[in-house]
Amino acid sequence: MFEFMFQAKPDTFDVVDSPLGRLLVAATAKGLCFLSLGNDDEALVEELRREFPQAESITRDRHSIAQSVAVVIDYLEGKTPHAELPLDVQATAFQRRVWQELIAIPCGETRTYSEIAESLGVPRGQRAVGRACATNPVSLVIPCHRALREDGGLGGYRWGMERKAALLESEADRPE
Repeated sequence: MFEFMFQAKPDTFDVVDSPLGRLLVAATAKGLCFLSLGNDDEALVEELRREFPQAESITRDRHSIAQSVAVVIDYLEGKTPHAELPLDVQATAFQRRVWQELIAIPCGETRTYSEIAESLGVPRGQRAVGRACATNPVSLVIPCHRALREDGGLGGYRWGMERKAALLESEADRPE
């Protein structure tokens, strides 16, 4: 479904309105490398530059990234169960395993961090799974919001609990 490439510096990005606030989408020629949600364009661009300090000149270009933006927006608007895009992200072998497991969770369903760890053959590895979720640079495409605490609580989410709850609620009624 998804092929992970090796992360390079992003060539282009755009910031657009989304159902969850402002959305920054960044990509290389090989695929999507970074997503972020927020309320302030300047803060989102600064976050992108902190994530990729070696990228001296990232160009904002609506046209070259429009297709990727449209796929993510369609997902956020509930038009598709997944935002399937080529990815260009760097990850450890364990992160890749966790992210593939997250991608395999059907839209509208969740798993606990412990369940994910157990499915990977790492009993009591829930903290490592949580860390893999926290370092995911494309959290809408690799759906870390589908991972919950053992007690069913939302746990953490890089863009806040309100956005995580909204994503889960939005997916609950979506056809797979």
